[in-house]
Amino acid sequence: MKISTKSTRGSVVVITGCSSGIGRVTAGYLKERGCRVYPTARTEEEVAELREEGFDNPLRLDVRKSEEIANVIETVLAKEGRIDVWFNNAGYGQMGAVEDLPTEALREQFETNVLGLHECTRQILPVMRRQGSGKIIQHSSVLGLIALPMRGAYNASKYAIEGLTDTLRLELADSGIYVSLLNTGPVTSRFRANALATLDKIDIEHSRWRETYRAALAGNAKKVPFNLPPEAVAEVVHRIVLAERPAPRYYITKATWMLGIAKRFLSTRLLDRLLLKV
Repeated sequence: MKISTKSTRGSVVVITGCSSGIGRVTAGYLKERGCRVYPTARTEEEVAELREEGFDNPLRLDVRKSEEIANVIETVLAKEGRIDVWFNNAGYGQMGAVEDLPTEALREQFETNVLGLHECTRQILPVMRRQGSGKIIQHSSVLGLIALPMRGAYNASKYAIEGLTDTLRLELADSGIYVSLLNTGPVTSRFRANALATLDKIDIEHSRWRETYRAALAGNAKKVPFNLPPEAVAEVVHRIVLAERPAPRYYITKATWMLGIAKRFLSTRLLDRLLLKV
């Protein structure tokens, strides 16, 4: 990755999923460093919160709605004339064993994590092609590299993002547009609490996994090691904004590095044995 000698001051950045956590912290981190940041959130109440926190340009965006994506792009272009970086951060994690997962819950997971991300990408690409430059950041996960029990829907969505992005990177060769994957591990946010809330879609009482679900809801699930604050992600996003040629992939947290290396060198059976202990 080659770092530009120019400042990020004035870089126009749109970030999806800024209601809390990584999105909101990244928006503030980039704003403090001179970027023209447009944080987006799904509801008017969340947009109002962003405005109260001092963001000048918060916009409403539900990534499942094509017309709202188009409106955000049009609004930013009308003000700035360009969009330098688009960070597809919006997403959530549906919990539940694969055998317990209603098909509708899987469909909803893909609507936000995959199809919403894809529609944002599809709509911003013509803008960046006209500009002859741009950077798209796709928020994947360590669970786009390896699988863990009880996270099948989320795993599947992140694996799909990996496939779409790897393909897109090849199609964007020599275009001046760069697409980067963020493989984040455990990061402090509301993500886990929001994931637990999705268990209301699972028939817990009739599941062979009900004790596992009950333990998770009671806060007795295994503690996640190597947790980092959301600033760890914000720092990487800032590096991408600075870079003349961003890397295609960034590992964030020791957990991602360790499991990514394990995926590369261990047999499937050995990796499964390791993952069952995580």
